[in-house]
Amino acid sequence: MGMGVRPKKFLGQHFLKDKGIAQRIVDSLELPATTQAVVEIGPGTGVLTQFLTANAAIDLHLVEIDRESVAYLNEHYPHLREKITGADFLELDLGAVFPTPLVIIGNFPYNISSQIFFKILEHRQQVTQVVCMLQKEVADRIAEKPGSKTYGILSVLLQAYYDVTFLFKVPPGVFFPPPKVMSAVIKLKRNARAKLDCDEALFKTVVKQAFQNRRKTLRNALKILNLPASLLAHPLMEKRAEQLDVAQFVFLTCQLQQSRETDGV
Repeated sequence: MGMGVRPKKFLGQHFLKDKGIAQRIVDSLELPATTQAVVEIGPGTGVLTQFLTANAAIDLHLVEIDRESVAYLNEHYPHLREKITGADFLELDLGAVFPTPLVIIGNFPYNISSQIFFKILEHRQQVTQVVCMLQKEVADRIAEKPGSKTYGILSVLLQAYYDVTFLFKVPPGVFFPPPKVMSAVIKLKRNARAKLDCDEALFKTVVKQAFQNRRKTLRNALKILNLPASLLAHPLMEKRAEQLDVAQFVFLTCQLQQSRETDGV
């Protein structure tokens, strides 16, 4: 923990104090031989930053909303002053602020981790890799495969564009203050899918609608989308959202899309 920087509950700050774990998180990055732009979200007092700056191949940029942390980082990492952005990551236009492509790393604030992932999805053509620590429950959800009650909206949307790996668990005692939950580190690597074989906005709608009614069969969960009779009769409609993988959600979306185009919707 850095002197003069108080962890703030409203920002969801829990400062990692174990340098061994910090080194392990940074070592989880897969970087090319050439210089790579890396954006660290919420560096706080620089526990990851110190190891990131040790790699000459990393063009490091920091995004920090906490003014005390920004002041601390400016003082302790003066060579990064031009690359420290005092702002809310969720409000940044990544394409305008940072070079492309880029890698994201950070100990994500637990209270906004899902929002950060939705932001990453918006910029999936720019963000090639993510290594992050977050609440273990959310990490489990993102890395989960079909067939589990943990599998959900974020699982499908992120796995559509990224290969997700659950790396390791992190206990509460290595933070100040210690959170009340276990943490975990995951890695996301952009897959080869440049775009889905369906309308991507409709795909997102189908996935969200399916999981908002996850206890129902898809026939009932997706009723509001006015599915064509041919699709309603498909065997997939007997399943629940948690039983479908990305490819099956793409198939459903394609069928719905084709029906709407035929009907002139």
